[in-house]
Parts: sequence; structure tokens; C-alpha cells
Amino acid sequence: MRTWIIYFSRAGGNWVDGGIKNLEKGNTEIVAEKIRSLTKGELFSIRMVHPYSTDYITCTEEAKKDQEADKRPAILTPLPELEKGNIVYLGYPIYWETMPMPILTFLDSYDSLEGISIYPFVTHEGSGLGASMSFLRHKAKGATILSPLPIPGSVASRSDPLLKEWINSHSVRGI
Repeated sequence: MRTWIIYFSRAGGNWVDGGIKNLEKGNTEIVAEKIRSLTKGELFSIRMVHPYSTDYITCTEEAKKDQEADKRPAILTPLPELEKGNIVYLGYPIYWETMPMPILTFLDSYDSLEGISIYPFVTHEGSGLGASMSFLRHKAKGATILSPLPIPGSVASRSDPLLKEWINSHSVRGI
């Protein structure tokens, strides 16, 4: 059984504590690295062939257009081969009340995720999980979706205690 930490994150301008701040590393990536340290899982970053802008406003406009067009942006690197019994910590920021479209590209790339357990973690600045869980349940064909964790991006760098508690108390029931 393998453990994966698969995430989409974006550095540059991000909404943090009520304003736009330039981040060297995206909040979701920070959390993903912390989960890797706690689980010793394999880290996989979903990277777009044509990344969203590092400018916050431009990025939100690009992400909204992709969402409205139901676009699946191309992913740069080959995706990991997931097998039954694998655990996947799936991380993403909330864009426009749901997951960013590169996450849907990732999910749509698999015919089936039967036998895979997915623990979603999201970073946000006030929207929590948004509507992303309904998308995830619909798109993660055959996977069991468990114990989602929303983390405000402004606390990503100091989320260690929250992550330890979450990882140590995983539920065995799907949502």
C-alpha cells in the first residue's frame, strides 16, 4: 500500500488575511510538504503546461474562464499510477467556491479510482471546502472520499498540530 500526497498549488499573488500577498511557495504546497513529513508518503505536484498567472487578479480571471468553459488544462508531468489500496491526500486551493480545474484534469485522467482512499485537504481564505466535495465525489470514480480538512491559507505555515490531529484521527467512513 502506497501513500501519495498529490496537490495543486500556486505561488505568487495569493489572498491572505484580507489582502493580496506575494508567496514564494503556495499555501497548498506548504501543507502538502507537512503531510509528507508526517506520513512519509510520496509527493506529487500537479503542474500545468500553461500555468495560471502569478498575478492574483489575472489568475482568478483565468481560473474563472476555465471553470465556465469546463476546461481541463493540460498537466505537465505524467500522473502517478494509482493502485487499489493506495491512500491519496489530495490537496488544492479553493477557486471560485470549488476545486481548480487542474484537479479535474487529474481526476478525469483515471478510468477508475476503485479501491483508492482519498483524504482531501484544501486551503482557502474563508470559503472552507466550498462545493468541492460534491465535485470530488462525482469525479473520483470508485474512490472512497474520507475526512476532508479545510485549512485557512493564512495558517498553512503553522498548521502542524492540526495536520497531526487530522492524520491521527482519520475516519473510516466515507462522506
